[in-house]
Amino acid sequence: MFFFDPLYLILALPALLLGLYAQMRVHSAFSKYSQVRTLSGITGAQAARRILDANGLHHVGVERTEGMLSDHYDPRSKVLRLSPDVFNQPSLAAVGVAAHEAGHALQDKTNYAPLQLRSAMVPTVQIGSWLGPIIFLVGLFMAGAFGTTIAWFGLILFAATALFALVTLPVEFDASKRARELLVANGILVPQEVKGASQVLDAAALTYVAAALQAIMTLIYYASLLMGRRE
Repeated sequence: MFFFDPLYLILALPALLLGLYAQMRVHSAFSKYSQVRTLSGITGAQAARRILDANGLHHVGVERTEGMLSDHYDPRSKVLRLSPDVFNQPSLAAVGVAAHEAGHALQDKTNYAPLQLRSAMVPTVQIGSWLGPIIFLVGLFMAGAFGTTIAWFGLILFAATALFALVTLPVEFDASKRARELLVANGILVPQEVKGASQVLDAAALTYVAAALQAIMTLIYYASLLMGRRE
């Protein structure tokens, strides 16, 4: 079966290993700096609120959501949602994550181009990420030029997933950069504390790099199968 193709393992293994390493780093850094209390005693929710208000984003809500590291900013409803370990805790990890999500809200306010592009791509990616591979496989195993055309269509749909992963990188890197500056500028952390929050943010950024690499390697694999068929 093609799922056990050695070529797929060769292409996918580096991304898989990087992803596992990134997840280990995230959990390790978050666990470590969740135990380090901020000198200001400010929780993640309070940090987010302070940053938003200081930048004129009084209309953006800050809500608690369930789940582990389920933190995100919703640009449609203008709500910043924080997981319990971030919302309630006055730790370096909590305020770092909260400031990162507030950074996304600031990107939204300033119409940051990569964020706007990523938001516009969401509907296509939601379809392409699961339907693209299915259409590709159907076309791949059909005979003739018609099957090849269908496979190319599926490949193009899935390519949107890889592009989305690449567009996500500057969005996340910029939000983390803003977070480091905002934490100090708004009196949430003193400069000596930023290193701990940065380690959490850097580990999280690595997960997006791994996701992009995995999407690109999968796309290359699909393309190699299709090109091999043509030959």
